[in-house]
Formats: sequence, C-alpha cells, structure tokens
Amino acid sequence: MNPNLRHETIRCELCVIGGGLAGSFAALAAARRGAKVVLIQDRPMLGGNASSEIRMWVRGAHGVYNRESGLISELEERNIHGNPTLVHSLFDATLYGMVYENPNIRMLLNTSCVDASMNGTNTGIRSVTAWQSTTYTWFTVYAELFADCSGDSILAPLTGAFWRKGREAKETYGETLAQDRADSHTMGMSVILAARETDHPVRFIPPSFASRFPTDESFSGDDGESVHAQLRDHRVATSGCNLWWVELGGNLDTIHDADRVRDRLLANIYGVWDHIKNQGDHGMENWDLEWVGFLPGKRESGRYVGDITVTEHDLVSGGHFPDEIAYGGWPMDDHNPYGMEKNPHSNTPSVMIPLQEPYGLPYRALYSKNIENLMFAGRNISVSHVALSSTRVMGTCSLLGQAMGTAAAIALSHRCSPRGVYERHLEELQRAVLDDGIFLPHIRRFPSEQTLKAWLNLSEDERSRLFNGWERPRKDGDENGVSLHVGENLCFAFDSPETFGFLRLRMDPDYSRESVSVNRKMRIFAMKLHTGMDFRPVRVAATIVKRLAVYADGREVFRADDNCLSLLVIPLHCRAMEIRVEFLETHGADRVHLFAADFLPDVLKHIG
Repeated sequence: MNPNLRHETIRCELCVIGGGLAGSFAALAAARRGAKVVLIQDRPMLGGNASSEIRMWVRGAHGVYNRESGLISELEERNIHGNPTLVHSLFDATLYGMVYENPNIRMLLNTSCVDASMNGTNTGIRSVTAWQSTTYTWFTVYAELFADCSGDSILAPLTGAFWRKGREAKETYGETLAQDRADSHTMGMSVILAARETDHPVRFIPPSFASRFPTDESFSGDDGESVHAQLRDHRVATSGCNLWWVELGGNLDTIHDADRVRDRLLANIYGVWDHIKNQGDHGMENWDLEWVGFLPGKRESGRYVGDITVTEHDLVSGGHFPDEIAYGGWPMDDHNPYGMEKNPHSNTPSVMIPLQEPYGLPYRALYSKNIENLMFAGRNISVSHVALSSTRVMGTCSLLGQAMGTAAAIALSHRCSPRGVYERHLEELQRAVLDDGIFLPHIRRFPSEQTLKAWLNLSEDERSRLFNGWERPRKDGDENGVSLHVGENLCFAFDSPETFGFLRLRMDPDYSRESVSVNRKMRIFAMKLHTGMDFRPVRVAATIVKRLAVYADGREVFRADDNCLSLLVIPLHCRAMEIRVEFLETHGADRVHLFAADFLPDVLKHIG
C-alpha cells in the first residue's frame, strides 16, 4: 500500500464480501442478532444481479405455495409499499435502507477486496485488504469470521480455500445431467435492456458497434453466414421476454475475460434491439429503448468446497438433510456455455429439468472445508455444477445468505467456529431461521412453551391448525392457520402473570398474488423491466393487515396504522395475564388469515 494514500483499520466480528442479495441479507441477519458487521461491496449499490445496474428478475422455487419468505419477502413487501410503479432506483434505495438503518453494519461501497492475511497456521483468515475507489482509501478489516458472498469466490485464491470451477464428469457424482468429460466451462453472462411502450412511433438508430441481424435467419444460422445459434423469443412487453438469451462467455473465463465478453454482449444486445425495431415487422414501432445494462449479470464462476457437496441426486430426492437451513425449487436449468453463439456441440440455449418438490439445502454447504473461519452464500456455495443450475437463482441465494448470516451470529455468540454451529448448535440455528421467516420444507416451526400455556378464544380445531408448525399452505390453501373477520381479535389468556418479549405474527402474503398485480411477471416477483401500456402499479397484498393494535391487560402496548409486512415481530416488553390483538383493517381483504401467532423470548433482535 502506498504510504501517501489514506489507510483505515477496522475491527468487527463479521466481514462480508459482496453486497448482492445473499451478502446483503447475510450482513443484515447477523446484525439484527447483535453482530458487528462490515459489508464490502465493489459496486456503488447493493443488490447484485437484482440491482438497477443489471435488472435481472428475482426468481426462486416453482409452486404457488413455495415462494421464498424471510428477508427477501420483507424487501419485496417494503418495495411494493413505497415503490408501486417499480422504479429501479427505488428498489436499490429500499434494499440500501434496510441495511443502512441497522447501526451494527458499516457499508463500504465501491470497495474491492484485493488481499487477505492468514493466521500462523494458515487455517484461518486474520484480515482482508480492500480498496475504495471513490475515496482513494485502503482498508484493512480484521474480523473473527469472514463470509464470501462475492459470487466469484474472491477469497479462495487469496486464502487457499478449496474451490472448484467448471463442469464435473458423470463419474464424479454419478449425475445423469453431467458431462461425459469434465471441463472448465460454466454458464455465461448476459446484459439486459429495458424498453417502454409509447403512443407514437419511435425511431431507433443503432450505435456504430452494434451487431447486425437483418432477418430471423440471422439468429438460426440458416442464412449460411451467422455465427449465432438459433432464433429465440424476442417478444418484448410488460410480461414478455427479458432477452436472457443474449448470453456469452461460458466457454471462456467469466472472471478474467469478463470485459471482452461484455463488449460482445453490448454489440449483440443493441443488434437485437435494432432487429426488433428495424428488421422486419415485430409490432414494435411505438416502443422506445429506455436503458441498456453495461454490467453483465453472471450465472456462474467459482464454487467453494464445504463439508458437503450438494448434487443432482439431492435436488431430485428432495434434499432431506438433517442440517436443512434453506431450500430451493427452481428447475435444473443448465445454460449452454456458448450462449447465443453457434457451436459444434449443442445449440440448445439451456436444458431445463423441472423438480417435483422443493428441496432442502444443508448448512454444511455454507462453510469452508479447510479455512476454519470462512463462510459463503449465494451462487458460490458447495454444490456440483448440475446442482448449481438450480441453486444459483436469487430467491434461493437470498435464503442462503440470511441463513448463513444467522449461523455467523450464533457462532459469534458461542465463541465457536462455523463448523461448531453444525456440531453443537444446529437446533438453535434451525429454530432461528424459522423464527426469522424462512420456510423449511421438512421442518415444522412449533410455538414456544409460553404460547402453548395460553387459553385462546379459538376452537380446538382452530388452535390445532394455528399451532401445527406449518406457516403456509401446503396443498389446499386453507389447511393451516386460522381465518378471522376484520374487526375480530385474537386473545391469549394466562392463569397467572407472564413476562413477554415479542409477539410474532405470520400473515398471508397472498400466495395467489392476484391482489398484488394484474401483470403476470409482477405476480412472480414485483420487479419490472419493460413497461407496456398495460402496466399497472403493484399493490400491497390485500391479505396483509394494515392496521392492528395489541393490548396487555387492556393497556395498548403496540399499534400499527400502515403495516405492509406479512411477518411482524412486535416488541411487548411487559408483564400481563392477557394479550389481545385487534385486527382493525387489511389492505383490502375482508378476512385475516394467520399462519402463526406466538411469543418469542426477550432477546436482541428486530424483524421488520
């Protein structure tokens, strides 16, 4: 480090590298449980592939009742409430605000991790060195635990952590979808554009470097000249294609060749828009190009090796791991390394194999096999290439980041290693992620003993469904939880005074999504790319309670008048014989559906 440049030393408990959804939620989960966190992000904003720099839609498990919850649903619900027209910069601001408002997190944006120092035995990380380009400052960050959520696994070459890259051979794990021979190929990168429909014709003149696709045959190679694989969907609309298939670079190195791949991607994305606008009749005369991303979104680069490697077999069988802490359910979606380029191997854009059920993901895939204080979350966890084709999507990565950050906080509280959490505190970790809103497909979340002591103004059948451990529908939509009319109350009565910490309420986020949006893509996750004349602002789910009040022995101890969150953890901090919750108004539904209502101990935490 040049002595003429500023240098700052920071000491913390957890240092997170990478501020995508996995890294942001890892930092937030740990900080909400009291850990002092430094979050290092090499971009000017958080969010990674979901940020306004890239604008990839968040996707996750298939199945109407399998959508991700926890911090990812809190982010979406906050964004819907404050950003109904889905402005991309406001999405950035919503995520930034969730992190910024936590005093336990110090964010270092525009900051790249460039080096690491090890302890005397090289089994643990002592510190990392980072460079902040906006302030011309070097940072040295000392921490007890380090988490690599960079996607590119930057700490692997800096620390000697075991990692892998590329596609395994069939014989490695016996995977049916693996290659006959191992290679270094990965899935490629994409740049995305956004367009807006107007009420008048809009002219487009392509930049000088744009590729030329004069006919549909230019994509398929049928013109005898094209190097491109085949015609793919280019129907751009509010609920149309995001042009994900403008993809390249998996046959190269998605880290070291990233800039030259970006140059080719930019030429192609502008060429595709020129084709849509000017080459043939695509019905796009009134559409205006609004934005093009200059930062490619990555699908794959390096993956760490943990105490377990998740494979195709685990996904297909449902992932019944004893240390389940998250889940996935996106199809096995293995993209062609050559992307849109014609090649002698296969011109199929991707091989997509749907899964029959969501699969559990194990905690042992989130910490290093050989570096004792290194954890990771996101697309670089310990999985095979085939398994990565499913686990890489951002809904799944969000759960992994939150679970990993929670595990880090537990490790810090017990003064143990990440592996020590698996060996001695696994039940605490699983309970914590369940309390914080993550659904685990094979583990129920039962209410506390304090809750079960209470008398409730419910029938025995209603009480049984409220406390059965499943906090969402699994089959029919109404087999779990209880339904109350707006204006009714839920009352917990005790035989003698009790000391209360928090009241936890899990409401219906409207799994049908019909009350959230009339636009198909926004029902999957409320993010917008193209804006047609048919776009309508999104709305807070009608099933979420807007106004409610909580009383302890008749004294009001909490009131919310504009709630937008489906999971509420309400501070009570009182002593009483009766707790009554009055549901005063929803965001439109005439009934309140509760999947959980119970008491948590008075611990350092804050959700929502």
